[in-house]
Amino acid sequence: MGCIVSTPIDGGGNRRMPGNIGEVAVFVPGLRIPKSVDFSFPLAYSVSKSLVERLSVLRTRIVVMASQEAPKATRPRRRTATQHGSQLDNKIEFVWFNQEDEAEETAIWSAWYEVLSVLHLMAMLCLSEANFLLLPKTTSDGYQPKVSEENRRNSVDIFLKAAGYLECAVQQILPCIPPAVRSNLPVDLEGGVLRALCLQALGQGVDIQLGLAIDSAKATLAVKRRLACEMVKYWHQAQDSIMQVSLNSGWGQKHRLFVKWKYSEAKAAAYYYHGLILDEGNTEQSHGMAVAALQAAEEFLKERKKASEAFNSEPPISRSPPLWGTMKYLSEKIPKDTSSKLRINRDLYSHDRIIETAPVLPDFALALKP
Repeated sequence: MGCIVSTPIDGGGNRRMPGNIGEVAVFVPGLRIPKSVDFSFPLAYSVSKSLVERLSVLRTRIVVMASQEAPKATRPRRRTATQHGSQLDNKIEFVWFNQEDEAEETAIWSAWYEVLSVLHLMAMLCLSEANFLLLPKTTSDGYQPKVSEENRRNSVDIFLKAAGYLECAVQQILPCIPPAVRSNLPVDLEGGVLRALCLQALGQGVDIQLGLAIDSAKATLAVKRRLACEMVKYWHQAQDSIMQVSLNSGWGQKHRLFVKWKYSEAKAAAYYYHGLILDEGNTEQSHGMAVAALQAAEEFLKERKKASEAFNSEPPISRSPPLWGTMKYLSEKIPKDTSSKLRINRDLYSHDRIIETAPVLPDFALALKP
């Protein structure tokens, strides 16, 4: 079923990671870097020479590209192996330097592990590209840094591509890996982590769509509310997935805090637009529910700030880019509109019934797919 080799960090201490990773708009776990593999000897009598050469060329490209993206000093270490005994998978040992797990290096005699690792790498590179596109850039006219509409639209396609790689990994590749091997995969390749990354890619894609809708004069409140409510569902599912995985510190804890941060943002947006629509009703009950929804939005806005600060202070240290798009708009509108609606409704009804439990958000089918 495969042979697993893990090389722990020297001294068994914390994971080795950069001290500061700069501005973060999109969470990107540490990249995993493959070691070179010699296909010629183990496959000499199994496949054609031309295919062996093709495999060698392709994997060399992966090694070079990954090494350029995430340079990491390494040195040889002694390793021991635990044999699981599959003639099919014992031909080639695939080794990847693991920046996420407690072990720096994971080696498994399984082609499925190699495919899973490559899909993960492709998805992480997509997320890294999306992060670059969504960091505000200073414009030539000297105005406040901003993210162009072109970059926002392009990032949605990149998020969908990343989600596609991750969904393929979860749905098509993980089931092919025998349980004995799957239980020894590094934590960043566990199903819960991969599903969380897939869902948060979709959630951030919807976030960009909501921002574009906010900028559009044609987008109705109903459209904005639907997008915000869909975003809540994606982040809720991402949180459920990441909570299934045992993550103690380092990148894992930072991942959880990122999901909490974005989940709070999504709920602030959803309750805000739901409150505005409820306030269009002409009854005391609808106005009271509207105020309750807007108050909930304001509370989640405060929670969002705390979660963002906790995420950025968790090693490796990071910082949030300047507010832009959806959150810049909502951070200004939510406190203002909540205060205004609360004052108006108190003048109209002058009793405490308007302060109610936040209403349930409407349940919309998820439209964005990998």
